[in-house]
Parts: sequence; structure tokens; C-alpha cells
Amino acid sequence: MLFLAMSGQTGARRVVTAARGKFTKDGRCRFTCLPELVHRTRNQSSSNHHRCLSTTASHWNASSSPTANQKTPSYSYIVVGAGSAGCVLANRLSEDAHESVLQLEAGPKDMLLGIKRLSWKIHMPAALTYNLCDDKYNWYYHTVPQANMDNRVLYWPRGRVWGGSSSLNAMVYIRGHAEDYNRWQREGADGWDYEHCLPYFRKAQCHELGENKYRGGDGPLHVSRGKTNHPLHKAFIEAGQQAGYPFTDDMNGEQQEGLGWMDMTVYKGKRWSTASAYLRPALGRPNLTTEVRCLTTKILFNGNRAVGVEYTQNGEKKRAFAEKEVILSGGAINSPQLLMLSGVGNADDLKQLGIPVVQHLPGVGSNLQDHLELYVQQQCTQPITLYKAQKPFHMVKIGLEWLTMFTGYGATAHLESGGFIRSRPHITHPDIQFHFLPSQVIDHGRVASKIEAYQVHVGPMRSTSFGWMKLKSANPLDHPILQPNYLSNDVDVFEFRQCVKLSREIFAQKAFEQYRGPEVQPGLEVQSDSEIDAFVRRKADSAYHPSCTCKMGSPSDPMAVVDSNTRVMGLERLRVIDASIMPSIVSGNLNAPTIMLAEKAADIIRGRPPLADPGVPVYRPPTLDTQR
Repeated sequence: MLFLAMSGQTGARRVVTAARGKFTKDGRCRFTCLPELVHRTRNQSSSNHHRCLSTTASHWNASSSPTANQKTPSYSYIVVGAGSAGCVLANRLSEDAHESVLQLEAGPKDMLLGIKRLSWKIHMPAALTYNLCDDKYNWYYHTVPQANMDNRVLYWPRGRVWGGSSSLNAMVYIRGHAEDYNRWQREGADGWDYEHCLPYFRKAQCHELGENKYRGGDGPLHVSRGKTNHPLHKAFIEAGQQAGYPFTDDMNGEQQEGLGWMDMTVYKGKRWSTASAYLRPALGRPNLTTEVRCLTTKILFNGNRAVGVEYTQNGEKKRAFAEKEVILSGGAINSPQLLMLSGVGNADDLKQLGIPVVQHLPGVGSNLQDHLELYVQQQCTQPITLYKAQKPFHMVKIGLEWLTMFTGYGATAHLESGGFIRSRPHITHPDIQFHFLPSQVIDHGRVASKIEAYQVHVGPMRSTSFGWMKLKSANPLDHPILQPNYLSNDVDVFEFRQCVKLSREIFAQKAFEQYRGPEVQPGLEVQSDSEIDAFVRRKADSAYHPSCTCKMGSPSDPMAVVDSNTRVMGLERLRVIDASIMPSIVSGNLNAPTIMLAEKAADIIRGRPPLADPGVPVYRPPTLDTQR
């Protein structure tokens, strides 16, 4: 049987696609496009690179479906999500011209008319708080009330746009500590130790300071250092040394421990998200198809084999099929949510919601981990903070300079210094992180700063309080229930107490003498341990790093969701690749590790031998008797 489809125009003439079809044993008709009869150009739609399937609706596990017997596109791979991991996968998998890739993103593109200036709220680094204030590019999640934090409901912004959270975050490029990845190996993620992860950090990166055995020099992800040369950043680094902590010239290199200048995913004054680094350079490939404003609602299974997805776009329910694999890259909330909506998760929970069980995996949505942080703020006696820069007149000036030249105060997120220290003796590697900011932040930046002040964002890196997420209902539009169980372990409370004390100690050093005014928060009335603990419960907030909800592990681990090759346990042709598969949270920001995960997973999918950098030196403190 021969199927003819009009596939668009080249110049003034239409192109006819020829396809041959035959019925299979299961009653479906498979159509195969005949590429030798198809003329393509660089700008032509990629639809010719995928196949067309005609299927009866009742064959799949969906309870409701598009029109029966409709022709449904088929691709080699379907990637659900165009975020920090999904953009990497779309690029790397479509490098093979013989494979076709469909990427589905729930949100819009990251540029209006393809122009960064028209989407300045995303691409101007200093404008990052704008997208925390609304849900245009943001899932705008909230936790349930936290019993150990005065029953507060915490806000979790997550990206819903090309680039995902890399289009909303603070652009801080931190990899974590080498021991985080060695711990992953011990936790059952075979082949994910530091020597097997470092080369993928390097592969992704193009650092402005050049390549060495820790940094990459020709990857797609541009990484830079801050350009403001602000005196308060210098004071923070100097004060850390005066307090007894080392200077580190590269906290992503041999020595994470210490204070120094932080790396940022900023290139030529613009945010460099994974959409900029990976997705946009691949858009010209005829074997890559991207769709936006698509909410994927279900994975389609044939038995225990993933065969496609169902999604809604512009109010219309659609399907697409994968001849090789379905890959979930929706992040630590959306990926487990989609698994559960599709019948993969804790069987008892799914049955209560009337969802047919495809695979009992109790680990889906469990093991939820996040970083909490709080702000220690000090009033500044000199008018050198960003207080005036946030006044309307100055904001217009800053915006105009950025719009015309991509320079000035708009070209940085201003988190240009920071560091990592150990909270107490006998800790083998840093467990506290600092981000220093020459400004005051109130309510996630949704309220303007009120005074000349500077602050440090500080928090423990390896919380022992684990949480979970579950479906609220079987409706894909309902946000899931998010229960991080913050501060449910006394160790976390102690470490936060140390965070406050050590931050105060750094701010009390001579380097800040000419700038130091009264403490804004916690405030002079907060001194005893119990007072500090109460302040922490009242003021600590999420650092926006949810992770570990589909953890990678050994097949013998009943709570593991994916194996060390990122394949979902007990199912075929289904992977999860994003921050949800981290076995445990790393010591630092999560964007760089998520990109690394996707780079390494792409090699696994393509059957390439794993990269390794054995024997690269890692700093060890000379003594564990002190954290200095």
C-alpha cells in the first residue's frame, strides 16, 4: 500500500512524501517514509525524518485517546522537557543524522521572535527576580505547611520554558565536591564516581579562563567570572581569610574548600542557559523536531514497554510514538509526576487515585532532597550596594545600557563571590555554602530592598531531612503534593545554627570594618542557640534545588527508580535523565551537575564508551581537627 502526503513547499513547488505501509500482527499499519523520494532543504520541517503510525486507540493503555486510526508521528527518541537536561539530550541525540528526535516542552520558547532583547526578563542576568514573581515561565510550586518551620508554606519556582530552570536561576555554576560523586558510586550508581563525571563537566564547558585538567575550553556551555570588581565582594573574600578559611581560585577545580570568585553561566553579558548553549545551535538539524506549550500527560505502554506519549497542545490531545526510547527530562517534580500519572509508582497510592498500575516502583517521588538557605544581612555605611540601582531611574539606565551593549550592572546576577567551608572539625569536605551579594534581598526578590545593605546566602549542603512528593489527583493539571520535611532532623538544625555563627564571624572581620553597620538579620536580639534556632525556622527558605525523586541505584535497592544506565527499573525503552535521578543531593548548585548527567547519559544511550579522568588530584584538608 502506498501513502502520499503533502509535506510543504520548496520554493514554489510542493514536495510529495512517499511512504510504504504494511499491516503488522497486532493489527496496526506501519508507514515508512521513503527518503529517496523526498527533497529536503535546511529550513524545511523535520517531519520527513520521522515515521507515521496508524493505530487503533484501544491498543494503548490510555483510557481516552485521540481519534482512532489517526496517523501518529513516530521518532527514534522522544524527550519530554526542554530544561537543563532535555536541551542537552536534544542536541546530543540529534547529532546522529540517522536518528530522529522529538522534544516536547510544556512552556514557551525563551525568546520572543528569536530576539533576546525582547525577552530581557530571561536574558538580562540582573533581571532574574522578575520571573520569580509570576508564572509565565514558572511552574510556581509550593510545599505543604512545614511543621518544623512554623507551619510555613515555601515557594518553589521551577522553569517552564526553553532552558527550564537554567532560564530562571541565578546562573551560578557550581559542580559540587568530588566526594559527592564517589558517594553516588557507593550508593549504587555504578560508573558515576568523580573520575567518570569530571570529563563530562569538561565536555560541556567553555570557560573564559581556558582549558585545564578541571575546566573545559571548547564545550557549548559558556562559563565566566564576574566583571563588576565590587569592593564588597573583595571584602568578603578577604574577611574569609582573616577568619581562617583559605582562598580558592577555582571552587570547581582541585579545591572546592575556601572562599573565592564564583563561576557564572553568563556569556557576553547575557544569560547562557541550556537553550542558548545546546538547543538553539541544533535547531537547523532536519532530524530534530521541537514543540512548545505541550503538556505531556501520559506515557503510552505496550505491556512493560514504553512506546510513546500523550500530550495536549492548544487544547488538542495528541500522541507521538518512539521507536527506540521515551526519555523524561521534566525535572525533580515533573518527571516523577508523569511516571505516576502513567501508572509507574507506589501501587497503593496509584490505586487510590484510580490509576491503572503498570509498574510498582515505591521509590518514585520518594527521597526528595533540597537545599535550604537563609540570609545574614548587614547594613552598609557607604552608598555602594545595589540599593540605588533598584530605584526606577537607575533601573532604566541599567536596562538601556544592557539593551544597547549587553554591559553594565544588567550583565551580571551579582552573585560573584562565595565559597564552601566545613561547619565543624572532623568533617571531611565542606558542608556549608556561601553566596555573597552586595544587596539586600526580601521575599525571593519580590520585594525591593529597603536600605543600603549586603548579605550572604548560607545553608547546609547535605541535609539529613528527606521528603516525598505524591499526586494530588489523577488530573495532570493539578500540582503534586510536595513534602520536603525540612528541619525534621536535629543535625540540620545544628548545622544551620553554625551557618549563622560562621557568617557573623566573617562579617565581623577587619575587611568589613569600613562598611559594617548594624546587623539587619538575624538582629542583635538573636544570640542564644534557641533564639538562632527560632530565627532559622522563621526565615530559612528553599534554594530551589529539589532533586533525587527518581533516584539512580542498584537493582537490589527497592527504592531505586532507574539503574546506572538511567533506565527505569522493570520497564523497557524508558529513561529518566534530570536532577531527579541523583542518588543524593550534591554539595552545591544543581544546574551544572544536571547538565553533566545529561552529557554522560547521552553517551550511554548512543553506546559510546564512557569517558574517564583517573587520578585527577582533589584537595584534602591537612587536618580534620579543625575546620579552619
